[in-house]
Amino acid sequence: MVSGGEKDIEQGFKMDEDNDQSNNQIITPIDKRDLVCQLMGIIQTISSYGEYRRTQRRESRNLVRRMKLLIPLLEEIRDFEGQIPESGIKCLVKMKKAFHSAKKLLKTCHCGSKLYLALESEAVIRRYHFVYEKLSQTLDGMPYEELGISDEEKEQVELMIVQFKRSKKRIDTQDMELAMDLMVSLSTDNDRNVDSASIERLAKKLELHTVEDLKAEMISVQELVKERRAHSAESTQRIIDLLDKLKKLAGMEESDVCHEPPVMPKALEKSISIAIPNEFLCPITLQIMTDPVIISTGQTYERESIQQWLNSNHHTCPKTGETLTHLSLAPNFALKNLIGEWCLKNNFQLPEKEAPTNPESPSAGSDEKLLSYINDLSSSHLEVQRKAVTKIRMLSKENPEKRTLIANYGGIPPLVQLLSYPDSKIQEHAVTALLNLSIDETNKKLISRENAIPDIIEILQHGGVGAKENSAAALFSLSMLDENKVAIGSLNGIPPLIDLLKNGTIRGRKDAITALFNLCLNHTNKSIAIQEGIVAPLLQLLEEKHFDMVDETLSILLILATHSEGRQEIGNLSFIETLVSLMKDGTPKNKECSVAVLLELSNNNSNLMLAALQYGVYEYLVEIGKDGTDRGQRKAKSVLQLMTKTEQIPY
Repeated sequence: MVSGGEKDIEQGFKMDEDNDQSNNQIITPIDKRDLVCQLMGIIQTISSYGEYRRTQRRESRNLVRRMKLLIPLLEEIRDFEGQIPESGIKCLVKMKKAFHSAKKLLKTCHCGSKLYLALESEAVIRRYHFVYEKLSQTLDGMPYEELGISDEEKEQVELMIVQFKRSKKRIDTQDMELAMDLMVSLSTDNDRNVDSASIERLAKKLELHTVEDLKAEMISVQELVKERRAHSAESTQRIIDLLDKLKKLAGMEESDVCHEPPVMPKALEKSISIAIPNEFLCPITLQIMTDPVIISTGQTYERESIQQWLNSNHHTCPKTGETLTHLSLAPNFALKNLIGEWCLKNNFQLPEKEAPTNPESPSAGSDEKLLSYINDLSSSHLEVQRKAVTKIRMLSKENPEKRTLIANYGGIPPLVQLLSYPDSKIQEHAVTALLNLSIDETNKKLISRENAIPDIIEILQHGGVGAKENSAAALFSLSMLDENKVAIGSLNGIPPLIDLLKNGTIRGRKDAITALFNLCLNHTNKSIAIQEGIVAPLLQLLEEKHFDMVDETLSILLILATHSEGRQEIGNLSFIETLVSLMKDGTPKNKECSVAVLLELSNNNSNLMLAALQYGVYEYLVEIGKDGTDRGQRKAKSVLQLMTKTEQIPY
């Protein structure tokens, strides 16, 4: 069994091999100079790609940098006046094959689907290793003496071979925060409060938080669907589902990615042969504008699109990234007239837009009501406050525009004040409203500035069931800011989260475990959590077989296992037996996480590895090494190699 990502990679390898066979031809002295020029041309092409997807950015830059270091070698071969030996010709042909593989990989990491690259990051890393292996083999076999290569360049190449081999053996550096956010975001249940916060952080990490970003991603996903066709259907559906969640977060309407072109309006479908001038297209939607407006940077956008951008709490120009000096929109009458004249001349019909029956009064009335609710938060009448905070909670739940307006109208300070109000219902509504508002990055900072964290921790300690759960989720959301991780830890926010993990409802325990995971990414918080007894309830969760929380539990235990005190707490025989049991009967992801924890523990304590062997782990490791997830396979093989190294098994 292989994952969808692995199948895609294998197909990529096969295509590369097919291309390899087409390159097996006789090279003449003139051709060899052309061949060297082609190799240098490939390096020039990949150097022009510019930026890469965030999940593969470091690896891509390293590969490009190392390939550029080969230019002096290629220049010396190009300028060599003697006869290139047959072995040299073969090496150059192999190098061309490796370069083509690298180019294809880098192009995918430059403009491929960001969601695909994040979800299949382990499979993509394998392809980098494939390229490194091919390049090191090629450079190893090059006849440097016969080609008259200088000693200085030979030393440079030898160093590069070492780098390629070291890169191929690179240990796993999985982004634990990204892995957790993907895990939570892909969850199909609705029994936790932190989903929106995880999706928001995922959007930011993958740079998929603007309408323009998401429209570009829709095109990339469509291309992926076409390439895969019916293959890897489950993996493709996960990407589409995640894209829908990100679109919903940005306030975009859902559409069928598989069948509906995201940037092709009906007018364009009817007049596809007409080339619309670029200046007539909105930079956000790439559709012809019907109501162009100018913003403070001088850029022009379709009114509806830029208004949606501003309503999503953005204060920058989508095209230039400049901060807007004001949010006013000025009609671009000159451009509108030019578009009208062009449409008339080319018999092009602008897409019709439904106008609201009364565009002014509903918005004004809605704003007045919202302002009234915010003012009522400070009322001296209990029932008025309860009604107002309940309304604010509801309005902030799923409406990005309302979240922005509530913050802009000064709703955050009175909500924070209500956290310490002696009424349990008001406290619960207030902390939940702040949780909803904290989905927006700007609001996180505003909430933090109002010193809300101590009061949220107080509710987590002494509030009702619902209030505790939402307080845990709020701390998770706020802890996305690194300074808040430190603040929550120093203000004793970790002990009540551990208590919720022990004694809370299923929903509360899920909120607690996600918040604790995020906080334990900070080294000091990791120590605090271990000292406060986080390990025992985590082990209890595994023993109770809460399979919908096993992966998250193991992910935290993996972080704790990097700490000496954590390893001491975790490393008992019953836990090792539980790990082996999960490797036997768990889901593929359970098995992957279990092997990762065992590897971390075994690297520091061979007795635990021996205990795992006594529980029969060997056969399960062999099975995972063959049929597990990509990361699971690599981790299992690493454990088996470690067992061999310590002479506990033959491998």
